[in-house]
Amino acid sequence: MIRVALVDDQALMRAGFRALLEAEDGIEVVGEAADGEQGLALVRAEVPDIALVDVQMPVMTGIEATRRIAADPALAGVRVVILTNYGLDSYVFEALRAGASGFLLKDTDPADLLQAIDVVAGGEALLSPSVTRTLIGEFVSRPPDRATAPGLECLTPREREVTALAARGLTNEEIAAHMVISPFTVKTHVSRAMTKLGARDRAQLVVFAYESGLVRARE
Repeated sequence: MIRVALVDDQALMRAGFRALLEAEDGIEVVGEAADGEQGLALVRAEVPDIALVDVQMPVMTGIEATRRIAADPALAGVRVVILTNYGLDSYVFEALRAGASGFLLKDTDPADLLQAIDVVAGGEALLSPSVTRTLIGEFVSRPPDRATAPGLECLTPREREVTALAARGLTNEEIAAHMVISPFTVKTHVSRAMTKLGARDRAQLVVFAYESGLVRARE
């Protein structure tokens, strides 16, 4: 059973998501919240597998709620998926930096929403290669913040190469073909890099790659 919390200031939107999710076997909606502060309290009380969180809300934004969820060791198993009306707007990268595992458009197809729930619940980041490439091109053109990014010295040369390729939007299979290794080996390198850097998932690994200067925007 995948447990989901809904955090959105639009009651109609919450009702629509709840109806869709509760009609699906294997998904339980554990509660709703109308702002970021209520959402944080809900997540702390219920510890769901996934929190669907709107970006712009009163009292506390979705980004700040995400940041606090990601920083709480007791909520390490909670994956935040940001909901947005505007696609790759300026909030999306900030949300990923704050600890989100990905994002969804509010008008996404129901089938895509359900698939996204499965993907994130399985521990993967909800960032398709095409979305990653667009994100890179639009929002990572700023200079790398090496002052706040973790150091590269903890990664092996192989792990650095895999991380850089993942940050460019390549799938594990594409990375394997590029490096002439198996997809399983790629997955192992990705997992080890995430562990060393304290990254919650692949999305955080992408953020690290750019903030550290390992990969440059539009490179």
